[in-house]
Amino acid sequence: LTIMGDASMELNISPPDDTSQQDSLFSMTDVFLISLITGLFTYWFFFRKKKEEVPDLPKMQSVAAPVRDSSFIEKMKKTGRNIVVFYGSQTGTAEEFANRLSKDAHRYGLRGMAADPEEYDLSDLSRLSEIDKSLAVFCMATYGEGDPTDNAQDFYDWLQEADTDLSGLRYAVFGLGNKTYEHFNAMGKYVDKRLEELGAQRIFELGLGDDDGNLEEDFITWREQFWPAVCEHFGVEATGEESSIRQYELVVHTDVNMNKVYTGEMGRLKSYENQKPPFDAKNPFLAQVTENRKLNEGGERHLMHLELDISNSKIRYESGDHVAVYPANDSSLVNQIGEILGTDLDTIMSLNNLDEESNKKHPFPCPTSYRTALTYYLDITNPPRTNVLYELAQYATDASEQERLRKMASSAAEGKALYLSWVVEARRNILAILQDMPSLRPPIDHLCELLPRLQARYYSIASSSKVHPNAIHICAVTVEYETKTGRLNKGVATNWLKNKVPDENRSSSLVPMYVRKSQFRLPFKPSTPVIMIGPGTGIAPFIGFIQERAWLKQQGKEVGDTVLYYGCRHEREDYLYREELARFHQEGVLTQLNVAFSRDQAEKVYVQHLLKKNKENIWKLVNEENAHIYVCGDARNMARDVQNTFYEIVAEFGNMSQPQAMDYVKKLMTKGRYSLDVWS
Repeated sequence: LTIMGDASMELNISPPDDTSQQDSLFSMTDVFLISLITGLFTYWFFFRKKKEEVPDLPKMQSVAAPVRDSSFIEKMKKTGRNIVVFYGSQTGTAEEFANRLSKDAHRYGLRGMAADPEEYDLSDLSRLSEIDKSLAVFCMATYGEGDPTDNAQDFYDWLQEADTDLSGLRYAVFGLGNKTYEHFNAMGKYVDKRLEELGAQRIFELGLGDDDGNLEEDFITWREQFWPAVCEHFGVEATGEESSIRQYELVVHTDVNMNKVYTGEMGRLKSYENQKPPFDAKNPFLAQVTENRKLNEGGERHLMHLELDISNSKIRYESGDHVAVYPANDSSLVNQIGEILGTDLDTIMSLNNLDEESNKKHPFPCPTSYRTALTYYLDITNPPRTNVLYELAQYATDASEQERLRKMASSAAEGKALYLSWVVEARRNILAILQDMPSLRPPIDHLCELLPRLQARYYSIASSSKVHPNAIHICAVTVEYETKTGRLNKGVATNWLKNKVPDENRSSSLVPMYVRKSQFRLPFKPSTPVIMIGPGTGIAPFIGFIQERAWLKQQGKEVGDTVLYYGCRHEREDYLYREELARFHQEGVLTQLNVAFSRDQAEKVYVQHLLKKNKENIWKLVNEENAHIYVCGDARNMARDVQNTFYEIVAEFGNMSQPQAMDYVKKLMTKGRYSLDVWS
């Protein structure tokens, strides 16, 4: 367009020059020359225009091409699919459920495909009716405070703005949430409601999975009623095929260039050797641990403070953000799986998708070794889901063990109860199941195909980038407990981090990490008061907040009241950051330091008790001074108890009924004045 514009400017300038020449001389020679020049100019102009228009056509085609490439409709037509299962997944569970549903379809004479909404143009949903017996299923997890997962953000934005007619679309939604959170299953509920508003036809009721209860059972219960509804709607019947279908085929590499083999990288091959920003989930930065110290002075637990060096990474973070780390499984667990299955773990292999049209070519980066896959890519410590037990059952040579596995994978009440007690409540991981079922010896490649991906772990950053621009601090407690079977289970990430000792040779002190942005933010105006409530490791983001308020004060800014409510078990055992907090309090940065020691006296004292004790001051800060409230820590008990305490304070001092007080607090949340960073 710029070139064409320049050409038209030349055309406007040229004729006046020609006219001035005409005015000065009128000889026949001049007229002939002018005519010749005009003719040549006209010919040149049309010739040039013609040449310039030609390249424009392929340009227009190239713009349209990605839309065609990202059309799930074209892909479904090409591969003969009629069911598409979209997933909004943050930790991999919704993706796993979507894969299970798409595999189910063949039992009913249908063909399904799981799809990441981030990879497709979802406006094509209006065209799904072009395919016979077509159906869109949505497995949608809710993340944070009622937010969509990262990969479903574009889909959510499109749904909010769309005015498309989806009257030909048939759909069903299964939501994944957690009842301990304020906005339980908000994303699943929204997608279900919004699709109906746009004219789509719901063919089965919304499923609401609760991770605080038994998410697997919720999914199975929904699924066993979902498929009969699909059969009835389309007039199809189950084919009776319950056989195991492999999604990937094993290729063993006997002669392979080791430079082409993955050794734990999340995305690009050799990305850990040749680091290139920007750093994210698919391209983590290898940060060196420069400090790892124990925070508590006593007790059975191990609470720790780690510092990660992010110099030269170009990583930027704000107080309140989360750091994601990719841990590695304990090598002893990996070795035991190799031994029990009689496998050479250093065999180099690939698992290649049998569906050549699939965007997902491998279940994890390939080629790689079994050792690498079990160490860096696969979750071997969580109790396996029922679909894994179902697929593995065929390899049990003992009839009673095979029957037990099939029963636990069934939807019968007795089977669900057995799965709950023997697997979930006993916290049996895959190694424990193999140990307790001597006849179960599956091929290791099929096991690797079935196990879910090992996920990144998220921690609230315990530092301010204003004070520590080249470091990210983590505060964590190691997870370790004895199961009902007498086994000692250890948390993957916290025990891995515990062993990350600062080391000059670097190899044993590197942590693959990236930063995930959060809405947990200090007020825009430093003069706004803040009330921070964070017992235990919930103190983490508030260390960053206090550091930042101290820095702002040093810059000469007017800083409002900075009030902290912290809690721990014993003052002499697990009072985290005691010296730092005392110093901030002494310097006047921390206006109030309120600490509850829950087990130092006969009657337990928690942060909510201290809030009640100071209720008049709390109300004054919130109602008169527009204070912002921040809560970090346990969602199941603490966050709920704290919220109930605020309801009581508001009702008492605001002269409100309970419903009015609840509405008042909800409005604070909507305005961003009551923020949560909680986990269950």
